[in-house]
Amino acid sequence: MSLALSAAILAVMVATSFLSGIFGMAGGLVLIGLLLFLLPVPEAMALHAVTQIASNGWRAALSFQHIRWRVVATFSVGPLLALGIWSLVLFVPPKPVALILLGVSPFLLKLLPRGWQPDPEKPLHAVLGGMASMSLMVLTGVAGPLLDAFFLSGRFDRRAMVATKAACQVLQHSLKLLYFGVLVPAAGVLDPALAVGAVLASILGTWLAKPVLERMSEAVFRRWAGVIVTAIAVFYIGQGLALLVWP
Repeated sequence: MSLALSAAILAVMVATSFLSGIFGMAGGLVLIGLLLFLLPVPEAMALHAVTQIASNGWRAALSFQHIRWRVVATFSVGPLLALGIWSLVLFVPPKPVALILLGVSPFLLKLLPRGWQPDPEKPLHAVLGGMASMSLMVLTGVAGPLLDAFFLSGRFDRRAMVATKAACQVLQHSLKLLYFGVLVPAAGVLDPALAVGAVLASILGTWLAKPVLERMSEAVFRRWAGVIVTAIAVFYIGQGLALLVWP
């Protein structure tokens, strides 16, 4: 990989971590789309996992006092169960399929009947949400859109939502790195220098975002969060369909 391309990827990582640091969402969705365009699927997934572990870990550390640990504990059971199931098949999705599923994912919870809307504070809902989102990570690289809708349906303020979701994401991306970096055939091989740069870029973007989140009102946060995720989702559906038609 050229120096210019590596520098461009690191700059995007700062920007996407900044976006995620404000809204707790969308940054990882943008980043995985770029990496899938530039790299083979296993390598893109593994590098994305490294950046998201750093970004979410730092975000959780900065907002440690707002984390709902009971939700994190019950949610974490789901990804562990899902990884065990996916490890039996070791599936790696084709790029067009990954992109289309990436775009569809924000709308999945909207298909549920109103009475079936999830509650992150109910243990069974949290475990099932963890399983579903980990499965989505295997198929698309991110679970952010599904988790965004999942946590927005709960009774969290913006700080608790961002912090709790970040803590859950640390485990999920660690399991994704294990899956795509070790378990699957032709596992992704990471450039150590790029991986270190990715961690630093993710921390920088997250650190820059914290004062912006603190000054943002609850109404502005929720309004823009929905608009941003929907716009990105529509773009990825179009990109995936284009790759199917013009490989």
